[in-house]
Amino acid sequence: MLCEDPTAAPRVEGKGMHILVTGGAGFIGSHLVDLHLACGDQVHVVDDLSTGQRSNLAAHEDNPDFRFDQADVLTWDRLDRAVGWADRIYHLAAVVGVYRVLAEPTKVLATNIAGCERMLRAARDGGWKPQVVLASSSEVYGHNDEQVLREDQDLVVSTRAGTRWGYSVSKIADEALGLSYAQRFGIPAVIARFFNTVGPRQVGRYGMVVPRFVAQAVRNEPITVFGGGAQTRSFCDVRDTVVALNALANRSRTDTLIANVGNDREISILELARLVIQRAGSRSTIRDIGLREAYGEDFEDIRRRRPSLDRLRNLTGFKHRYTLEETIDDLIAVERQGLIGEKDGHCTLVRHQSERAA
Repeated sequence: MLCEDPTAAPRVEGKGMHILVTGGAGFIGSHLVDLHLACGDQVHVVDDLSTGQRSNLAAHEDNPDFRFDQADVLTWDRLDRAVGWADRIYHLAAVVGVYRVLAEPTKVLATNIAGCERMLRAARDGGWKPQVVLASSSEVYGHNDEQVLREDQDLVVSTRAGTRWGYSVSKIADEALGLSYAQRFGIPAVIARFFNTVGPRQVGRYGMVVPRFVAQAVRNEPITVFGGGAQTRSFCDVRDTVVALNALANRSRTDTLIANVGNDREISILELARLVIQRAGSRSTIRDIGLREAYGEDFEDIRRRRPSLDRLRNLTGFKHRYTLEETIDDLIAVERQGLIGEKDGHCTLVRHQSERAA
């Protein structure tokens, strides 16, 4: 993982920044840990491991600049101390994944909103005003039918929406909290609206489509497409996502902003299924499943999700390094290695760290 403009970041006692990552054992969080330790920063992770995995951080266990606490940000009694230590906080701790969102709608609202507010209160009450980077989502755009989604467009949540939209509402609330604490208490906030981040360490058990398709293709099982597959999404490799996020934070250390973070290449879910089959050389067929059968309730899906990246690019000059095909190839390689481990009876954890030259 390459460090994006490390000289732009404030340094503390000659040892880099102090970075706190809530939800840091998760998919995106663990890649942020990789990035900042590579930049020479000190990193403290807090994660309750409800969806994150300690194994995602195994490479850093003996690093003196790394610390891990297993705890819930809603109840952790040392949150104030950790926030007071930090120069920058990445707040990623949240209930995520469509299956978890549908199964635990009240927990989504309680955890995502209350956890964010507790962290912001700790930042307010300390003697130091750390920069706060809040993980938001393209889900906040709701039923906005614009072909390209820009940060200044309206957020539209349908009155017909079911329990899925509790997640959208929770992220809108988190954004409002971040903006209000920035305005009222001077806490610099970067609000990043993630668009379908994918890549190494992501799992499909919570509804993430790319790792699910890859697992099915490697096993030559039917690829299950929900609701016809005409809906489109824009997928961004996590290794690009964290570099973009760090670049935004470096660019706006004392300012507050909202920015889309993702890739603006658009692809339908049906085309994605065919691409995964082709890259895997799979014998899989494609099987369509209705949304109600897939999710167990009436489900109102979004027809398209394509971000405008003008703000991200204008602020940082960011350029993607990974294509969707490269990401899929990396995930296929990981899945095949895991399948070999299963066949050998070992179920060995395989860590895949395929990095590109600068």
